Amino acid sequence: MCAANKETSNPLSSRQDVAAELNAMLGALDKQFPQGSSRFSLGETCAHYATDVAQMEGLSRVLWGLFPLMAAGDTTPYSDKYIAAIKQGTDPQSPGYWGETAPYDQRLVEMAAYGLGLSLLQDKLTDLFSEREIINLHAWLNQITDAQMPDSNWNYFAIMVQLGFKRAGLPYDQRAIDRRFAMMDAYYLGDGWYSDGIGRPKDYYISMAFHFYGLIYATLSGDEERANALRERSRLFANDFIYMSAADGASVPFGRSLTYRFAMVAFWSAVAFSGLDVFTPGIVKGIILRHLRWWQQQPILDRDGILTLGFAYPNLAMCEDYNSPGSPYWALKTYLILALPEAHPFWQAQEQPLPALAEKHVIAHAQQILMHADNSQHVTMLTAGQLELNNYVNTEAKYTKFAYSSRFGFTIERGRFGLKHAACDSMLLLADGDSYFRGRRECEAVRVDENYIFSRWSPWHDVHIDTWLVPFGDWHLRLHRVNSARTLQTVEGGFAVMKAEPELGARGSRINAENGSSVIVDLSPVIQRVPDSVVTPPNSSIMFAECASIPMLTTTLPQGESWLCCAVTAACQSPHTSATPLLHINNNQVVIRQPDHERQLSFFL
Repeated sequence: MCAANKETSNPLSSRQDVAAELNAMLGALDKQFPQGSSRFSLGETCAHYATDVAQMEGLSRVLWGLFPLMAAGDTTPYSDKYIAAIKQGTDPQSPGYWGETAPYDQRLVEMAAYGLGLSLLQDKLTDLFSEREIINLHAWLNQITDAQMPDSNWNYFAIMVQLGFKRAGLPYDQRAIDRRFAMMDAYYLGDGWYSDGIGRPKDYYISMAFHFYGLIYATLSGDEERANALRERSRLFANDFIYMSAADGASVPFGRSLTYRFAMVAFWSAVAFSGLDVFTPGIVKGIILRHLRWWQQQPILDRDGILTLGFAYPNLAMCEDYNSPGSPYWALKTYLILALPEAHPFWQAQEQPLPALAEKHVIAHAQQILMHADNSQHVTMLTAGQLELNNYVNTEAKYTKFAYSSRFGFTIERGRFGLKHAACDSMLLLADGDSYFRGRRECEAVRVDENYIFSRWSPWHDVHIDTWLVPFGDWHLRLHRVNSARTLQTVEGGFAVMKAEPELGARGSRINAENGSSVIVDLSPVIQRVPDSVVTPPNSSIMFAECASIPMLTTTLPQGESWLCCAVTAACQSPHTSATPLLHINNNQVVIRQPDHERQLSFFL
């Protein structure tokens, strides 16, 4: 990936190109890796675990890229250093020992990479260790077998370790594998979808964890009955997940752990690795390589070539408390494709564009509707809002906005007081006269229909809001029925774009910016809202560091029942010229149509 203002000459078209890009990252890391050490430091910021654990994490995550290279027989000039580090880190007599693990320990997470190495390399890896060193490695990793850990995707870490033991001819525990799979089956939702634990979100962990590990297990375990079930689940999931990808290589940013960046397409690398029969190798190759090229254009490396914390640029404000300086290297999971040799059909296939995708795709289990516009150049996700029970930083911004965009991303809250800090993009925010704004957080009811997503939420105990999100061509409509015992100030925002002056009309606000256009138009049947805009502080958007402009609508709501309605769109090109939809609500029937009558939608509330 290229640093800011640097030109890249790597076209990322062949296996050789992708391997060269990975080796460039490994080379940058090597300069931070002291000879004879079992860990290295990549920065001075902290996570909620100890610094020495964070340094071990950074080293371990690099192995997601290095082990596939080694498995394919590539020359790996840095491998000796990492093998020496593993020997030290797993030796209780060494000053570099990684230590005994505790419940919920971060080191349990990192063990999965070693399970992958043993699974891919088998005796090619163990032959590099003496008998005593193999005993040390097995003993250190075996701590995970009965470890107490979150009931979530973490269960796969234990499975990956046991799979590695089995593949490398080391003692393994099949009962531990069966037990962990049984735990995860409890949160399988159907049609290929999991939640990340009982009652937890359906986010990128479903792709980059559940299905990623599941396809590795299905490919390498020899457990055919379970492998067939995992493959079928992944096949179903793939037909939904492809809608998260835009034609330009971007994916819709949503949920936590976005600092893992190109891990967003790690699932497709597992699809290629496993030979899953779902899309052609050329389509899968195109999704992965276009995504990596998209990241080449983002300033995500520091001056030493090290991946920074953030999303499309360095941004600590958006990070979770489990993000250490080495955490972003989970992105290297995507390099699983390098375990495939040059002659593999994946690498021999001609890269293909996205297949023809529907303009609207409903994913009921994830409570999402994906919208593709401009020949899939722009992808919008409408969502019911999912509450992350751990309440990580900016959880509302990451999970509960009405819409997320592959082009415009979203903004995060930068302060508790005042509108410019409140991240009003794709949100309806309300204040009780004090400039402390509240929006949708926990939903009391959710319903997903082929025409809309419905949610019921209560920002105060005596304020209840029913919201319908309706995809309609290039637009989506938001209908809010508000029942309030309070007089409330309200603000509703469109998508955030780079700072620019708004164009304010009688009922709408439009911003034509350098990176595209954003429009919100009031369609409320009785109350007429005031068009306006707000400029957020720098580093509010996860997509660009500059100040962001958000078109918005404002009004004061009286006590009682009120309707607030609007139409929202955004486009990669400025200005956006699509005609605003017309809305009519009568006796709980909603009719939406284009002024030219070419498109019409009708449903009952």
